[in-house]
Amino acid sequence: MIYTKGAFEKAEQTLAARKIKAEDERAQRMAEIQFKAPEIYAMQRSLTSARFGMIKLIGSGKTNSDVKSEISSIRNRNLQTQRTIHELLTSFGYPEDYLQYHYFCPKCNDTGFHDGKRCGCFEKLLAKYTTDELNAQCSIVLHDFSEFRIDFYPNEPGNANPRERMSTVYKDCRAYADNFTDNSVSLFFFGKTGLGKTFLSSCIAKQLLSEGRNVFFGSILKLFRQIEDERFRRKEGDTTSVIIGAELVILDDLGSEFQTNFTDAVLYEIINERVNLGRPTIISTNLSMKELDKKYNDRIVSRLTGCFSPIMFIGSDVRQEKRRMRL
Repeated sequence: MIYTKGAFEKAEQTLAARKIKAEDERAQRMAEIQFKAPEIYAMQRSLTSARFGMIKLIGSGKTNSDVKSEISSIRNRNLQTQRTIHELLTSFGYPEDYLQYHYFCPKCNDTGFHDGKRCGCFEKLLAKYTTDELNAQCSIVLHDFSEFRIDFYPNEPGNANPRERMSTVYKDCRAYADNFTDNSVSLFFFGKTGLGKTFLSSCIAKQLLSEGRNVFFGSILKLFRQIEDERFRRKEGDTTSVIIGAELVILDDLGSEFQTNFTDAVLYEIINERVNLGRPTIISTNLSMKELDKKYNDRIVSRLTGCFSPIMFIGSDVRQEKRRMRL
């Protein structure tokens, strides 16, 4: 995957901040132990000195039996000292690992590299910040769930009461955001224009973005233009890979794009890859099921109808209702 320069800079800054935080917090815990349990502090200091001594011996290049025996002896003493420290910490009411470094990522100790390769935590940050840059180009305004107005939907008695139906849709969308996991289902929002599909999609996106999730949110039209420019080398980037790798992808206004064999191929690639990887996607459209079936090929329709949970939006155009209320 191709990441941007800005994403690298932000990821490196985040890693550095995490490392400093872990080291500062450990220093604070050491100072606390020095004051409350100096005997534990002295043992921890001796343990650190012994480790440096062992590193010095290993780095000396000597391989005779005396050096090996001394290194083995230091290791054994260190293990005994660690056990004693753990026991004393517990007796003072502290966790056994109280004096350890509590890194955000214990695999790479917040350096970003493990076994000579970029750590998964570094890759995750790079993907998130690259996605954030794509989202910054999005013209769709993000909203809060608190802004939702159920009174914009008519309270018409019958089996298809818009207000009752949209109240359920709102609750389902809020629950989706509150309980989101990597294994959440994919959703397919459909219904006429102006019924709140983009609004509720943006509410989900805003909440998850605020929680630090890697979410891509954008219109189908702009997305295809971006990918086309990259595929035909008019612009640098790898938007397709970024989108396929995001925790959640929200594609707005399916059917608004100028349809070509290229756009159909890209759409299927994104949907199919994310389905195969088990990653959730939300797609909204103003098209009816009949129009969808007529516009797109069987492979795309099959994925949408077979792998997405449908959510139908009903009622009157909310935009028109807002204008009427202002008047």
